[in-house]
Amino acid sequence: MPGTLYLCATPIGNLQDMTPRVVETLQTVDVIAAEDTRNSIKLLNHFDIHTPMTSYHEYNKVEKARQLIAQLQSGQNIALITDAGTPAISDPGEVLVRMCHESHIPVTSLPGPAACITALTLSGLPTRRFCFEGFLPADKKEKKQVLEELADESRTMILYEAPHHLVRTLEELYDTLGNRKITLCRELTKKFETVMPTSLEMALEYYKNEEPRGEYVLVIEGKSFEEKRMEEINSWENMSIEEHMAYYENKGMDSKTAMKQVAKDRGVGKREIYAYLNM
Repeated sequence: MPGTLYLCATPIGNLQDMTPRVVETLQTVDVIAAEDTRNSIKLLNHFDIHTPMTSYHEYNKVEKARQLIAQLQSGQNIALITDAGTPAISDPGEVLVRMCHESHIPVTSLPGPAACITALTLSGLPTRRFCFEGFLPADKKEKKQVLEELADESRTMILYEAPHHLVRTLEELYDTLGNRKITLCRELTKKFETVMPTSLEMALEYYKNEEPRGEYVLVIEGKSFEEKRMEEINSWENMSIEEHMAYYENKGMDSKTAMKQVAKDRGVGKREIYAYLNM
C-alpha cells in the first residue's frame, strides 16, 4: 500500500495559527518535505517536532518529486510544507500533487492559513467573486498579456509582490487598469500587520516617499459591469478623440497616460493623437 502525501498549512506570521492536527501530522509522518529547511527548522523546534526533513523547492521540483513519489510508493507518509501558508498555492507543491494523482497516491490537505484569502477578507472589496494571480510573470511579454487580461476582469483580483518590485507593479497596474481601488496588505497576522485601503494613484504617491517593506498582498477591484456595458455602448469608433480622452481622464488617468491608451485603442501612434489634439 502506498503512503499518503499530507499538504500541511503553516502560519504566515503568528505561530498560534498552527493547528493541532498539523502539529500531530508533522510529528508522525516519516519525512517532511520543506521549501527551505533552514527556515522550517525554527518552526519544528518551536513545536518540538523531530521528524527528518528534506528540501523541496522551485529549483528541484521535478527531480525531487520523482524521489518523493518513490518513497510514497514504498509506503512512507510524507508531509509537504512551504515557508508560510498553504502548500501548492503559487508554489512548486502543485507539481508533486499532480504526480501523486498520476501515480494513484493518496493526497489530503490539512487546511490553515493562506495569505491570499486572509488579505481578501480584510480588503473591504467584494469577496463573492475573485481571482488569484499570484506573482506577475517576470517575462515582459507574458506580463503584458496577463495585465491586459486583468484590465477587463470583473472579479476582485489578488496578487503577490515583493517590496523591491512593488512600485513598478503599481505603475504597471495603474497604466493598464486605470485608477482602481486597491488594498495593500503586509505583515499579515503579525504584530505590525498593515491593511491599507486606497487607490492605485494614491498608493503610488505614498510609496514615492515611503520605502516598501515586507511581502505584499495586493487586492484590486475588478471592472464593474456598468463600466463594461458603457464600453460596449461607447465603442471607440463611435467616439471622438476628445470624448475618448475624457473617458480615461474621468477614470483618473493623467493626460499623458490617457493619450497613450487612446492611441493603443485606436491602433495608431501617440504622436498622431497629440498632433490632432494640438491642431
